[in-house]
Amino acid sequence: MTSIHGHDVLNMMLESGEQYTERSLIQAIDLRFGNNARFHTCSAENMTAGELVTFLAARGKFIPVEEGFSTHESKICRH
Repeated sequence: MTSIHGHDVLNMMLESGEQYTERSLIQAIDLRFGNNARFHTCSAENMTAGELVTFLAARGKFIPVEEGFSTHESKICRH
């Protein structure tokens, strides 16, 4: 199974322009990448969508907004 980089999820968020809750983001990830997709980042691997969302939140990749959170280009590392 191919692993999807967390950057792809952050880019999906940017492209959508949407605000998310943890639950709505997991649903959007599942719709875009599939329920059984696995994710990795520069420092973690083999995560589910829920684990990835928790991981990204813990690393400050989300920006709180009125109805949940969003992200910004500056939150995506470029290495």
